[in-house]
Amino acid sequence: MSLVKIQDVARHAGVSAATVSRVLNGRSTVNPELAARVLAAVRELGYRPNGVARNLRRRQTTLWAVLVSDVGNPFFTSLVRGVEDGGRQFGYSVVLCNTDENRAREAEYIAVALADNMAGVIISPADDSTDISALVAAGTAVVTIDRELAETEVDAVLVDNEKGAELATTHLLSSGYRRIACITGPRRMSTAIQRLRGYHRALRAFGVPVDRALVRHADFREAGGYSAMAALLDEGVEMDAVFAANNLMTVGAVECLTEREVPIPGRLGVIGFDDIPWARLFRPGLSTVRQPTYELGRAAAQLLADRIENPSRPAARMVLQTELHPRESSRPRLG
Repeated sequence: MSLVKIQDVARHAGVSAATVSRVLNGRSTVNPELAARVLAAVRELGYRPNGVARNLRRRQTTLWAVLVSDVGNPFFTSLVRGVEDGGRQFGYSVVLCNTDENRAREAEYIAVALADNMAGVIISPADDSTDISALVAAGTAVVTIDRELAETEVDAVLVDNEKGAELATTHLLSSGYRRIACITGPRRMSTAIQRLRGYHRALRAFGVPVDRALVRHADFREAGGYSAMAALLDEGVEMDAVFAANNLMTVGAVECLTEREVPIPGRLGVIGFDDIPWARLFRPGLSTVRQPTYELGRAAAQLLADRIENPSRPAARMVLQTELHPRESSRPRLG
């Protein structure tokens, strides 16, 4: 099999070889759309440039790109603060990029990070098909955070999502609830898959059958939590509690229950994943599983700085633990 040359990439992308060279060498003068085409051709052809990583490290900026899916989510706000504080400690500044769970926008930001020759990228992938091969090929330091990519050998900082969801569901089961609904995230997102797995694990441990009618996949947004909760109620699904697998969906679910005048926890116990900053102000107080969001950001900054200093070290995977914060919304059932 013949080696792919820079000219092959240029033909495939419909640009000049000089443009390909500028993109792979991190020049900021390339139009982002052209840069995206070049990076797509690099991925499709499996092109591996020689010496690019070494050159990039010599000329890179002191900027980090942080790609997150929703800057309006308090989880990511706290996470980015941790990255920023950690970055400053190591002499780096942070450029925040909101991908809005959109893979095309995510690809554009990846192209910009390469074109602007950023020293490193911290990314919370839009889903499990996010492609960071162009960053890896160019020798850019990369850390995935919160969500992981299968079969991708890069540094990752995660929480034990499965254990956290098991904690939440076990708490409800120990409090006497048995028909527990689960509102989780998109089917192709690692965090949603892991939290659903933890929910199932807790049910099995208590000998409670898994009922697919009790599970809803939503979008990790407030509207998604509201819609999922409304569907469960409208379909007349028998349930006595609900576990919502992130903070915004928990808010949406509670909003729906409040509008429908469903007593919490009198008729339905509630627990969420992510400790919402104002959870204790809810009435009744909202039970949650807390993630160490700020610590996630600091850990990612440490890993990225280490990777820049030592690019040849093996990929590291850090897993932080969650904490159960029970409040009134999941108090034990009577009788």
